[in-house]
Amino acid sequence: MQTLLLKLQADVESRKQQRPELAATFRSAVIGCLLFSAAYYLGARSTAVGQEWDASPSWVAGLTRMPGDADYKQMQIDRLDRIYRNSARYHIPADLAAAIEDVALAEKIKPDLAFQLVRTESEFNARAVSPVGAVGYTQLMPATARLMEPGITRERLFDRDTNLRLGFRFLRGLLVKYDGDMHMALLAYNRGPDLVDSLVRNGRDPNNGYPQLVLRDR
Repeated sequence: MQTLLLKLQADVESRKQQRPELAATFRSAVIGCLLFSAAYYLGARSTAVGQEWDASPSWVAGLTRMPGDADYKQMQIDRLDRIYRNSARYHIPADLAAAIEDVALAEKIKPDLAFQLVRTESEFNARAVSPVGAVGYTQLMPATARLMEPGITRERLFDRDTNLRLGFRFLRGLLVKYDGDMHMALLAYNRGPDLVDSLVRNGRDPNNGYPQLVLRDR
């Protein structure tokens, strides 16, 4: 299994572009982005995101609290702490860490899974392009994106929030399709649901090690 994971990791990384090195002012940028993020998300957007999540866990349901509520303030503090920790953990700017967390919640994907997916697919490189044409943070194929948003252009898939939104929405759809089976959903994300279903119908194991690669830190 270790050999399989190493081979798959090499295959995934071979289709990525090298992401640029972070600037020496990384920590200052993190702090500045966190302050901006706090001011922005203390407004109405947090409530809107919370309303999009049904049957949410308590740490998401708190988004619907009013700004004067002590629990709401603590929820915002916790959110900023998670953003800072993920920014440091993955060596990415805080505004990208905030976007991944917030878009994931809006699309009903757990943020830890969202970060792991983006790391595996693109190493957080917004301009990543695979040899078969998958693009951006979540390595979406334009044809797949058009199934969810008809008429969307390839260039728009390089927009950060658009790419994250549609990539996470695609994964969420696969989780629904496979009744919450994350292993199967990740396989379908990587190999395509048609191929995965065909292999299963013919009694073959569709596993190629991709789910283990995405979830390797768990």
